[in-house]
Amino acid sequence: MKNVAVVTGGTRGIGKAVSIALQQQGYTVAAVYASNDAAAEQFSNETGIHVYKWDVSDFAACSNGLAQVTADLGPVAVVVNNAGITRDTMFHKMTPEQWHAVINTNLNSLFNMCRPVIEGMRESGFGRIINISSINGQKGQLGQTNYSAAKAGDIGFTKALALENASKGITVNAVCPGYVETDMVKAMSPDVVSAKILPNIPAGRLAQPEEIARCVAFLASADAGYITGSTLSVNGGQYLA
Repeated sequence: MKNVAVVTGGTRGIGKAVSIALQQQGYTVAAVYASNDAAAEQFSNETGIHVYKWDVSDFAACSNGLAQVTADLGPVAVVVNNAGITRDTMFHKMTPEQWHAVINTNLNSLFNMCRPVIEGMRESGFGRIINISSINGQKGQLGQTNYSAAKAGDIGFTKALALENASKGITVNAVCPGYVETDMVKAMSPDVVSAKILPNIPAGRLAQPEEIARCVAFLASADAGYITGSTLSVNGGQYLA
């Protein structure tokens, strides 16, 4: 098994759980983060996972960062595109800056992260690309035209790239979480969560980050070699795609 995996947004929330799960599966993990130096340092000290800082919305930063990972750890075999932001507001109030910030981080980053490594994966005959989309990319969400558009784009990107690279031993899949117990959700009012979110989830609870991470780890494994172009919904039954 090729053993270097890169996880964007890999030091907190879902990404943190993914980084740990891949490490436990035997991968040498490079966790990419954007801004929280203290959290990244603590994460690296606790886990021994390598951390790298760059902006996934910047193609040059991704190219240079991935080149550094390759020099430090070896060729990249797995890319998990997990980094994401929200800039929520109703569309008639949305600014161009709010639109472009989300599209650049949540969608354009997939090009920025995959383009520098795809040729190497094709040459080696192995690759795993896993894109973290969202339930809201499948069904839409009020106040999230930018986020929903980006996450829906992630799914289209996944399907097209999977078709192009299936014959080269590369799989490309998407995971669409529902509501997950991360800092973003914890920051919401408990009354909103209990009154407006949980009643819409048949499972009756939020997902744990580790539950999403186990799905990613499976898709990165040899056992998932015949799965490509798929969208895995992990939402407790909230939306049945």
